[in-house]
Amino acid sequence: MPTKSNSSGTPAALRRGAEIRLRKQRTGRRPEARGPKSAADIKRLLHELQVHQVELEMQNAELREARDRTETLLEKYTDLYDFAPVGYFSLDDHGVIVEANLTGAAMLGVERSRLIRKRMFSFVVSESLPLFRAFLDRIFTQTGKQVCEAALLKKGSPFWASLHGTSNPSLQSPRKSCRLAVSDITFLKQGEEAQRRMEALAISNRDLTREIVRREAVERALRKSELNSRQLLDRSHLMQEQLRLLSRQVLYAQEEERKKISRELHDVIAQTLTSINVRLAALKKEASLNTRGIEHSIARTQHLVEHSVSIVHRFARELRPTVLDDLGLIPALHGFMKTFKQETGIHVSLAAFAGVDRMNGDKRTVLYRVAQEALNNVARHAQASQVGVRIQKMDGAVSMKIKDNGIGFDTERTLYSKKNKRLGLLGMRERLEMVGGRFNVTSAPGRGTTVLAKIPLLDHKPGGGNTRRAARAGKDNLPAK
Repeated sequence: MPTKSNSSGTPAALRRGAEIRLRKQRTGRRPEARGPKSAADIKRLLHELQVHQVELEMQNAELREARDRTETLLEKYTDLYDFAPVGYFSLDDHGVIVEANLTGAAMLGVERSRLIRKRMFSFVVSESLPLFRAFLDRIFTQTGKQVCEAALLKKGSPFWASLHGTSNPSLQSPRKSCRLAVSDITFLKQGEEAQRRMEALAISNRDLTREIVRREAVERALRKSELNSRQLLDRSHLMQEQLRLLSRQVLYAQEEERKKISRELHDVIAQTLTSINVRLAALKKEASLNTRGIEHSIARTQHLVEHSVSIVHRFARELRPTVLDDLGLIPALHGFMKTFKQETGIHVSLAAFAGVDRMNGDKRTVLYRVAQEALNNVARHAQASQVGVRIQKMDGAVSMKIKDNGIGFDTERTLYSKKNKRLGLLGMRERLEMVGGRFNVTSAPGRGTTVLAKIPLLDHKPGGGNTRRAARAGKDNLPAK
């Protein structure tokens, strides 16, 4: 249609074209269709109207062609704008979204109709807001294209985006505006992060290699010193065993000395005092024939001697009761418990099987000393009202359990504390281990205390032949009775 476009450049040309088209229409009519001629003015008016009609038809045809071309161009523009691989946004100087393509709306996860008139700042991660504000300021204050990278939000999930912006001056609106092109660079950022991690991993591998070399050198040095450490450990074990043997020898010596002192008190001092008492009694009978004052003096002296004998007997029992050697463990425990109840007011009960006295003297002595020390601990610390002592045979061993209803104590804190002063518990354990026995104490605050001692019936002591030989050697080296 270039001819029509050129002929429609001015109104005169348009009129000439309309007159030519009207003459063609008239020549093409049939003769019958022509009407009779009228006056000249009517014919002129009719001619003008027909020319005007043809002009309008030509203008309508040209407008339709222009509309079709415009719709075609608009469709191409819409395809290029909405379905571009990047997001396009138009913002005013306050950061409000004026226009956006479909790709940009999809990037932000919001429908385009709801995206318009929202502030772009609401789709920027808070950490990137200062960077984005500075980016917009550069767009409106500087010339040329501005670029930045920021973290945006899509339905609450962040993603990295590259922003390219230019100012968009408009003559129709006094307000400033700009256009943004937004590209998703999340995968690029992830690749860069992966690259940084690979570089850091390579550095770590080099450091690890150096550390491995250093540790191998340290390991070789440790292997060299391992032999010395083992030798020192063996020497430490030997010294510990020697210390234990020395402790047992001390206990044996202590027990033998107690036995010696007890016998000396009983056989010498007590007999001497008894003979004095007999002689004083004879003197009393002889003096009864004489003055009354001598009789009173002798009676008083006799009473003092009897009291001294009682003290000597009590002292001998405390050192080592002769009944333990003469009658056995059960009578010795009965005698000690009777005195214990009288002095402390604590009720004590004893249950034992008769075969316990068939054990050798050392084991009976250990059980007696453990019971003595346990009851003394009850009197000093437990605040108990009753104690039960039960001796029974089980699994080839003699078991003695001493249980009270006192206030109890924390066994872990007491037995394993560096400031432990409960030497009685340690002494009981050492005595039992000396004859191959085992010792255990169970207690808790407010739940009383239970002491358990087990000694094998057979004369077998754990710890090896060297230990038994050393123990026997220790007994052989004790002072003679």
